[in-house]
Amino acid sequence: MSPRRSYDQYCSAARALDVVGDRWTLLIVRELLAGPRRYTDLHADLPGVSTDVLASRLKDMERDGLTTRRRLPPPGAAYVYELTPRGRQLLPVLQTLGEWGRAELGERRPTDAVRAHWFALPLLRELEGEGLVEVALEEGRFHVYAGAEDGPVYGDGPAPAEPDARLALDTATCTAVARGELSVPDAVRDGRITVTGDGTLAKALREG
Repeated sequence: MSPRRSYDQYCSAARALDVVGDRWTLLIVRELLAGPRRYTDLHADLPGVSTDVLASRLKDMERDGLTTRRRLPPPGAAYVYELTPRGRQLLPVLQTLGEWGRAELGERRPTDAVRAHWFALPLLRELEGEGLVEVALEEGRFHVYAGAEDGPVYGDGPAPAEPDARLALDTATCTAVARGELSVPDAVRDGRITVTGDGTLAKALREG
């Protein structure tokens, strides 16, 4: 395990960057906000990261108290990584960073990778209330836990239980939401997001 590099500055921002300022660290946090993930799953959803760098970052994050590693019981018997409570505290940091970075999105470049669940955090910012929401995009499905205080805040694939609301939208609409050009209530009113479900969250979204 490599020694931690430091800015050696007595400043809370500098100390924070000592821990999360390395390339890939915050994106690993983004992936682990979905709950426990296997190394192979992390590598698949972080295109561009080398196996050596990913392994090194995960070791550093475990040392710094951001993640833990545990073995799943049979028949899984695989190791998974998950965020500690301190690691989960980075959610609002990622939310704010993503909001600040909306102006940098621009048009998608031919070299840009995309995963459906990468839209989860910007969409989560737009949802008020609490509940399980399933989202259907052209790239696939994901689900978010609006108002979640513990556990995963989103996940890849269909909702694991009956969701409080289902949202269907195209990629252009989701991109506009991610860029801050369109709010979810406006998209629902304009018919660009279809809301189904009988939960309180679904009714609130339909009523705007």
